Amino acid sequence: MASAKVLEAKKAVVNEIADLVKNSESVVVFSYQGLSVSDLNKLRRELKNADGELRVFKNTLVKRALDDLKIDLDGFLEGPNAFMFGHELLEPIKVLSKFAKENDKAEIRVGIINGSPADLKTIQEYATIPSREGLLTMLAGGMIQYVRDLAIGLNLYAEKLEK
Repeated sequence: MASAKVLEAKKAVVNEIADLVKNSESVVVFSYQGLSVSDLNKLRRELKNADGELRVFKNTLVKRALDDLKIDLDGFLEGPNAFMFGHELLEPIKVLSKFAKENDKAEIRVGIINGSPADLKTIQEYATIPSREGLLTMLAGGMIQYVRDLAIGLNLYAEKLEK
């Protein structure tokens, strides 16, 4: 039987996992078996720059934390899994998705987006959304087109009046 000290340590880890899930906009479960330590360290650095975090926990402890939060990912918590916690929604998912494309041993399995389970297809869709800056640029480009067309129309009307 486990000692009280060990049980308290496990409860602390379960609480930590639950807090990480609650405070993250995106959580992605992925398989990392076969990746080298240097690859994982590279991914950790890239995620840190994108306001994300890579952690490895025992699946049983993660299952307990998710059960407390009433999130069901039972079929995916088998084998060696790593967990990406993103404090922003898109950027950490993009970083992990790019990493998984470059390294065939990293396989994205499932995720949690804003507290709801998300399948692989949904995560891939989020990974293809342009960044915030890209979206703002697209918006500005679309808006400037109307201003340009208005300016051309006014110029043509002014030339017509001069004749």
